Parts: sequence; structure tokens; C-alpha cells
Amino acid sequence: MSSSQPVAAPNSASRNRLLLVVYTAAIFTSALLLFSVQPLFTKMVLPRLGGSPAVWSVAMVFFQSLLLGGYAYAHYLMQLRSRLVPIVVHLLLLVVALLTLPLSIASGWGTPPESGYAFWLLGLFAVSIGLPFFALAANNPLLQAWFVRTGHPNGHDPYFLYASSNIGSFLALLTYPVLLEPMFSLRTQNLIWTSGYGLLILLIAGCGVLLLKSPPVAVVAPGADAIDAPAPSWALRARWIFLAAVPSGLLIAVTAHISTDVAAAPLLWVLPLSLYLLTWVLVFQSRPLLPHSWVLMLQPLAIAGVVVLLAVGGEQNLLLTLGGHLLCFFIIAMACHGELARQRPAARYLTGYYVALSFGGMVGGLFAGLIAPFTFSWIAEYPILIAFAVLCRPSLPERYSGWARWYWIALVIAAVVLIAPSYTTGKLFTWIEAQRVYVVSTVAVVGMIVAILLRANRLKLVAITVLALALIRFYPADDGRVETVRSFFGVHKIVVTPNNQYHVLMHGTTIHGAEKYLNDDGTPVTGRPEPISYYYKDGGIGQAITAVRARKGAPLRVAVIGLGSGSLTCASAPGEDWKFFEIDQSMVDTARDPKYFSYIQKCEPDVKPVIGDARLTFAKEPDGVYDLIIVDAYSSDAIPIHLATEEAMEIYKEKLAPQGAVVMHVSNRHLELASVVVGIADANDMKSWVYSEDSGRDNEYIFSTNVVISAHDAADVGSIATSSQWALTEANDDQRVWTDDYSNVLGAVWRRLRDGDN
Repeated sequence: MSSSQPVAAPNSASRNRLLLVVYTAAIFTSALLLFSVQPLFTKMVLPRLGGSPAVWSVAMVFFQSLLLGGYAYAHYLMQLRSRLVPIVVHLLLLVVALLTLPLSIASGWGTPPESGYAFWLLGLFAVSIGLPFFALAANNPLLQAWFVRTGHPNGHDPYFLYASSNIGSFLALLTYPVLLEPMFSLRTQNLIWTSGYGLLILLIAGCGVLLLKSPPVAVVAPGADAIDAPAPSWALRARWIFLAAVPSGLLIAVTAHISTDVAAAPLLWVLPLSLYLLTWVLVFQSRPLLPHSWVLMLQPLAIAGVVVLLAVGGEQNLLLTLGGHLLCFFIIAMACHGELARQRPAARYLTGYYVALSFGGMVGGLFAGLIAPFTFSWIAEYPILIAFAVLCRPSLPERYSGWARWYWIALVIAAVVLIAPSYTTGKLFTWIEAQRVYVVSTVAVVGMIVAILLRANRLKLVAITVLALALIRFYPADDGRVETVRSFFGVHKIVVTPNNQYHVLMHGTTIHGAEKYLNDDGTPVTGRPEPISYYYKDGGIGQAITAVRARKGAPLRVAVIGLGSGSLTCASAPGEDWKFFEIDQSMVDTARDPKYFSYIQKCEPDVKPVIGDARLTFAKEPDGVYDLIIVDAYSSDAIPIHLATEEAMEIYKEKLAPQGAVVMHVSNRHLELASVVVGIADANDMKSWVYSEDSGRDNEYIFSTNVVISAHDAADVGSIATSSQWALTEANDDQRVWTDDYSNVLGAVWRRLRDGDN
């Protein structure tokens, strides 16, 4: 449009109000649907891959990639001179997408392959919800571009509608775990979402009609957004991409970090994503609630905060894990997105700006969700992105340049003094190792404060961040020698204690198995290893095995879901048939390797675990053959929810021999799950006994356990029915039974907090 064209008469006040209401409602509804479908559909997919948190990471990569596709589609559609063609094309796309609803997993995608899970998941998402999500992804930039052409007085700066879009997204994510998940089944959620999609088509049709009835030449407010504003440079576009990529990658990294140690459930996925969207809402307000200068001042302290939290490691509790990491992530994302808002272009370049933002989001997602897991044997993407976040700061002239030039010298001296002892075993190394949290915290916090006071440039801030993060690696929190094994299902750590007495299997901060290699007098342990950690003979699982074996009076046939370190292979007795089911091949390889653990080698060298998700593989087992089924398939404290539902218990029940029993290990720091198991057993007409006792032997790697055993009659569990350590427990009538269609993780968290066991 050139300034020589005739200027149409402005819209009336009532028409402007109508335009604002309809366009805001359409953008808000679109965002509501766009971000509510993410936890909804991902929860439908979770059972295919064991409830792994990586499912969400790959889902985020898919959503971010398709968002780029939608934004690019909107950008090129708005290059057409015709007003009618973009409206007709987009409405046709929406209607065709509506015909593919309600949401469902596409036929032929029910069983995952034995490898390449991430790419299989991307294909599943693409064929199942690709079209409706693509159509939704285009709405935000498309409707904003339409709004610019309606002649509304605010058309010269439509970015306030982006805030409206993100408010809808934020509310969708916030209400999902609090309202939708606890109140409605997946089927009902799906129907509600499909109805909302139909409403959205009507709203967008209304937007199209209003655009067609608008003056042929839009009136724009003079001044702020000149029609002839120069196009953004390629350097500026690259900066936009970088500023969008860092918080996008951090979103996946911090989500994986916190969800691994709590639960692979939408409750925790949506918290970081909600804060991520909230930052977009805040930075695009006409009067930001938090001044950008304040956020830039807080950002180095937030980065230092993440370093401190990573240094503290396994000592952190639930509130510190969630609150600390999420607060720091929020401030860092606010700084990055604030820079993007500050550098936004004139309205005529709006769609290209959104393409750059979505491309950056996709790049960040690809790095954290796909590239990093295949590249690093540990969660390296989180600290790497924290260091990159420093480069998102604007370049400012340094204050006190005379003092600032000494910063590099001081930093090099500090690095040498602190890192060199890690290659020795002297007193300084011992002291730093013992005080590692305080040393790392001091370097990070003091270094950042000094840098802020000197207004140091970005490279100096990056250097102090890298030094602090490097110290965490040079002086790790785990005592002893550590090796890591990474797969789609997470990072497993094998820790050899300093005296080589124990080998310990860890996932996140949770111990999942241990083996004693040396006796207390330093002599090697010989013969058949004795299971320890949660599997010792006097614990809940050990007692259950002993009781069922005594009740039968003959060799058992046992199914174990979850291999871990292979501890339970040594719980078998001669003549018994034990079959293991494990989803993670890397876990099988680790348990078989005698340099890590010797349980399998010494007790069941010929064991061949069935690989795959147990809901799919175990369901293929013959009915009525197992005397005992042990379900111990946790990944850190993340629970595969689909193994703890009414339908799952029905499968276990079908596979039981007459008088058989199901044992479920429900020890969890953050979720109360015993009542969940009692409920699903009761729904299958089974009685349940709960065991919960602290061994008081943590120093021997023998831990307290929480176990539930379920069977048809009391006689089926033998001595357990009369044991004072086991409590016959009735189902809570006020607590809804978990099913494949319904689960309530928030309720499980609340019960754990309420009972004071956390």
C-alpha cells in the first residue's frame, strides 16, 4: 500500500468495538485450543512408551515445528493481494481438519518399534493431529494480519493481540491439570475440545466477514509505525531467532529436569510451559507489569540461581525443585522475550517476524529434545542453554572500565585455583569437594554481582557462568566414581562408592538398585548376591515373595515388570520360572554388564527380558499362569500411570494363576500411590494389603519401602494376611479410581503433602 492511494473513511466506534471483540475472541479461543491439545493428546500417547518424560520433549519438538509451518503458511498467504482468497483457503483448511476429529491415535501406530522412538513419535503425531494443529498454528499471525487491514485504530500495532493469544494459551495449560484432568475423562476432554474447534471456525468466519466489509484501504494511525519503515536486516532476524531459540530449548530442558524426579504427567509439563507463555503475555503489554530494565538486572542472578540449584543436586526437595527452577526459568525467559518485544518490527513485517520467532523456537526444541539426547550421555543441554542465555542480554557500554579490565585476570586466577585441585587428592581438593555447594554458589553469585556492578559485557558473564558450571562437573555431588548411560527413557547413573563397597543404580536423584561388592572388612562378597535396596528379603517385596512361595509350597512362576539392576533375579529359588519385562534396552545392557552389577550373571545368566512397554507386551502373555506378578516399573520417581489403572490391574488379574497375587512397588517421594493401587484392585474385586516401613538401614543401601499386594482372597497371600506389618486396606469411596481414561496426579501430590510424608 502506498501513501498515494485514497484513504478510506474511518470505521464507526461501534464497528471498532465489534472488530476488537470478535478478533480477540477468535485469537483467544484458537490459543486455548492450540495449547490444551498438547497435554491432552500427549497423555493419550504416553502409554505407548512407558510414560517416559521424553515423550513430552519429542511432543514439544513436533508442536514447535508445526507452529513454524503454520506461521510460514500464514506469512505466504498474506502476500496475496486478494482479501477473499486467504479467507476462503483458511476456512476450507479448518473445515477439512474438523472432519478428522475427534482426536485419536492413527490406525497402524499402536505398537512402537524396538528403536528410533523419537522419530516414530514424530510420525505418530503428524498423522494423528498434524492437520488440525497446523490449522490452529496459523491463526495467530493470520488473524493479526487481517486485523491490520480492517481499519481499526489499533491496527498499526496489533501486537497486543499476541498477548491475548498467550493469555488463552496460559489459561489452557493452567486449567488442564487443575480442572480438566481431575474432573473429566480423556474421552470427555476430547469431545469438549472438538466442540471448541467447531466454535472457532464460526469465529474465524466472522473475522473474515468483518475484513471483507472493511474499507478497501485501511486507516492506520500516523507516526509510530510508518508505512515505509525499512525492512529488518538479516542480522536482526538472526538475533530474533537466537532470542527465541534459547528459552524454547530451556523450556524442554527444565521440564525434563523436574519431571524426571516427580512424574511424567501433564501436571508438571504444563507448569514450565505456562510460565513460558506468561512471559509472552507480559512483554507484549503496552505497559509491561515488570519493566524490562528490572528483568535484565535480575537475569544474571537467576542464572546464578540455576547454577546453585544444580550444585545442590539431589539434596533439593519438591518445593525447591519446582519453585527454584521455575522462578529462574521465568526470569531468564522474560529477559529473552523482552528483548524480542523491544525489537519488534513495524506491523507490515508482522508475519515474517512470527516466522523468525517460530523458527527459533523449533531450533531450540530440536537441540534440547532430539539432538542433545543423542549427543550427550548426561543432561548437558540444561547448563549449555543457561550459558547461552547470557548472550541474550543487550550489549551495553561497560561501567568503570579501569576496574573491568581486571575481571579476566581475576577470573583466570580463580579458575586455576579452583579447578587444578580436582586433578589431585590433596587437602585443598578434599576441602573443596566437601564444600562444593558453597564454593560453586560463591563463584556464581559473587561473580554475577560483581559483573552487574561493573556492567560487564556478555562474554564476561558467560565466562563466570561456564566456570561455575564446570566446577559442578569437576566436583560432582555423587560420592565415588560415576558413569552415565543415556537413552530415550532418561539418564541412568552407575555410582561406585568411594570405598568400592557398593555399586548403585540411579535415575535422576532416585536410587533404583544397589549391589554390595565388598564386605565390611574389605573382603570381596562371594557366592550368590543378596538383593538389597528395596528388594531385601525382610522388606515388603521380599516378604511378599516368601509368603506366596510358602502358600503354594512349590516353585513359583513369576512375572516382573521392570528389570532395574537385576536385583530380583537373585530372589528366585531353584526350579522357579521368572520372566522379566523391560522397556529400556540400555537398562538391560547395564544390568547384564558385570562391571556394573553381577545379579544377572550369577543368578539368571540366561534371562532374556521381553523388551517393550509392559501394557503391550505383558498383555500377550497366556492367561492364568503366574503365581506372582511384581510391578516395579518406575523411572526415577516418574510413574508410568498406565500401569496403575483399573484396566492394567484387570490384565494382571487375567494372567494370575488360581490363588495368585499382584505386588506393586509404590515407594515415591512426591506422590501417594498406595490408595491408587487399592482402588484399582477393589474395582477388580481384589483385596489389598499395604506395607510401609522404614528399615533404618540406609547406610547399608537397604531402604524403606511402600508396597501393596492384591489378591482375590486372604488365603492367597498366606502369612501376610495375619502379619502386623501389613494392613488390610479398604478402597476410599471418595477417591475416584484411576482408569486409562482418567488419572489425577495432582490429588496424589496433595495426599503426600497432606500426610506429611514428603
